[in-house]
Amino acid sequence: MTQISKDMTIAQAISIDQGVIPILAANGMHCVGCPSSQAETLEEAAFVHGVALDKLMGSIKEYQEAKDQ
Repeated sequence: MTQISKDMTIAQAISIDQGVIPILAANGMHCVGCPSSQAETLEEAAFVHGVALDKLMGSIKEYQEAKDQ
């Protein structure tokens, strides 16, 4: 499975795995369908929403690892 990285746009991450949507929403990123999701990276979105990037990416990584097992 392709690993989601901080330099991917929100739309790219969702296209890889829609299971990240609840993780983004839980971190206050409810913009999964807004135009910004097409150009804004996960890193940029974390900054804009005041979310710790390490925490967000850690949650996504944990989810992907659990799913791969």
